[in-house]
Amino acid sequence: QVQLVESGGGLVQPGGSLRLSCAASGNIFAIAFMGWYRQAPGKQRELVARITNGGSTNYADSVKGRFTISRDNAKTTVYLQMNSLKPEDTAVYYCNAHINFQEYWGRGTQVTVSS
Repeated sequence: QVQLVESGGGLVQPGGSLRLSCAASGNIFAIAFMGWYRQAPGKQRELVARITNGGSTNYADSVKGRFTISRDNAKTTVYLQMNSLKPEDTAVYYCNAHINFQEYWGRGTQVTVSS
């Protein structure tokens, strides 16, 4: 069984930065992609950023130029560096991964941007 464990959420002022981490563990033999979604109160869950096994990345238009997704050399931990945070970035951020031909979700980590 594969598990995704997120960390790094919290409260930050507008204009600040946070770094989220998501570590995948278990019997892993194939990772197609890993990424982050977010869900704000009353809104649908949306893709924030994703990185494929080959290293290709894609971002939501709303975070381009502010957020950067990266991973470790083992490709089992993915990071989301979030800069110039805005109140509208407030949401629960979920790690998402396609591993061993199945989709997995983390439990989510709260990010609150407020003064």
